[in-house]
Amino acid sequence: MIPFSPPYIDEDVRNEVLDSLNSGWITTGPKVKALESEVADLTGVKNVLCVNSATSAMMLMLHWFGVGKGDEVIIPSYTYCATALAVMHVGAVPVMTDADKNFCMDVSKIKALITERTKAIVPVDIAGFPCDYDEIYEIINEPEVKKLFKPSNETQTKLGRIFIMSDAAHSIGAVYKGKESGSLCDVSVFSFHAVKNVTTAEGGAICLNLPEEFDNSELYKWLRLLSLNGQTKDAFTKSLGGNWKYDIVYPGFKINLNDLCAAVGLAQIRKYSGDLLLRRKNIFKKYNSFFSKTGWAQLPPAKDEFKETSYHIYLLRIKEISEEQRDRIIEEINKRDVAVNVHFIPLPMLSIFRERNFKIENFPNSYDNYSRVITLPVYPQLSDEDVKLIIDSVSDSYNAVVKS
Repeated sequence: MIPFSPPYIDEDVRNEVLDSLNSGWITTGPKVKALESEVADLTGVKNVLCVNSATSAMMLMLHWFGVGKGDEVIIPSYTYCATALAVMHVGAVPVMTDADKNFCMDVSKIKALITERTKAIVPVDIAGFPCDYDEIYEIINEPEVKKLFKPSNETQTKLGRIFIMSDAAHSIGAVYKGKESGSLCDVSVFSFHAVKNVTTAEGGAICLNLPEEFDNSELYKWLRLLSLNGQTKDAFTKSLGGNWKYDIVYPGFKINLNDLCAAVGLAQIRKYSGDLLLRRKNIFKKYNSFFSKTGWAQLPPAKDEFKETSYHIYLLRIKEISEEQRDRIIEEINKRDVAVNVHFIPLPMLSIFRERNFKIENFPNSYDNYSRVITLPVYPQLSDEDVKLIIDSVSDSYNAVVKS
C-alpha cells in the first residue's frame, strides 16, 4: 500500500542522529540551537524557540500573554483539536468562526465575535495555505475594536490590542504577500510532528515577531526558561564544568525539545527549500493537471496573487456528493492499496465540543468542506508512478461510487 505520510528519513538524517548519539549529548543542546537557527533563516524571524510540540507552544504563548479563566480566544471551527485544546488548557474559552472556501477561518465573521473578553485570535493555515492576515489586523486595529480590548496585565497593556498567534502547524515554507510563514503575525507556531513537511518526530517551534515595544530576544530567553521548568540554566550549560548552580525563578513547564529529535529536523530543513519543497510542489501540479479536467473535482487552494501554500497535503473536494458517498469513495481507494485521509472533522462534530453546545449547523461552510474532502498524500518519496496510481485510484473509486 502507498502510505499516507511516512517521515522523510535519508542518510543525512541518520548521520545527524548518529552524530548526536556519538556526542554523548541527547537532550536539549547544540542540535536544538542549530535547528532554531535554521528556522530563523527560513522565516526571516530572528528569535525562534523549539519545544516538544506545537500544542505546548501555543499553550506557552497564551500563558505568557496572560490568557486565562474568563477570557475568550477566537479560533476556526475547521482545524485540528489542538488549536482549541491549547485555549482550554489555559482556562480560556474557544469561540469558533466558520471556514471559508479555502478552509481557513472566515475573516468576515471575526468582528461579530469580538467582545470585552476577547484576548487572542488564532488563525490556522489549513494544509499550508495562509490565512488573510492583513484583513485580521485591519479588524483588530479598528478604533471600536481596540476600545473593547480590556488588558488584565502589563504584557496585554503593552500590546494594547488583541494578540494574534498563527497556528502555522502546516505552513512552514508558505508565502503571504512576499513574506515567509512564521513572520506574518505576532507569534507563529510550527509543528514538527511526524507527518509534517519538516519533522522532529514530535516537536514544534515558536517564531517571535512581536512589535518593537517588545524585545523579542529577551522574550526568547524568558520562554526558554519557562520551557525548562523555570530553571535559570539548562542541562547543557550546567554540564560545562563550574556552571552547576541554578535557580528556579518561575513555575514553568517541561516542554523542551531534545537533540535527538532536533537532529532529524535539522537534516531535513537544510534541504527543505530546495529538493523537498519543490518535489511537493511538483506532486501538487500533477494532481492539478489531472483533476482540473474531470469536471467533478474541486481543486484545493495553492497559489494566487498574494499567497502560496507549503504544499503540505492535497485537499481534494468532490462536487455534489454526500458525506456518506465520500466515505464510500475512501473505502474504495483503500481497496486499491492507497492510503488517504480526511483533514479535518470540524470541531463542533467532536464529542468534547458538542457537549459544550457547539453545533455543526452553525458552521455550514466547515461541514460542506469536510463532507466532500479527501486528503491525498503529498511527500517527497512519492514517485511519479505512485502519483499516477493515486490519481487512478481516486478516479476509479469516484466512478465506482457515484456513477454506479
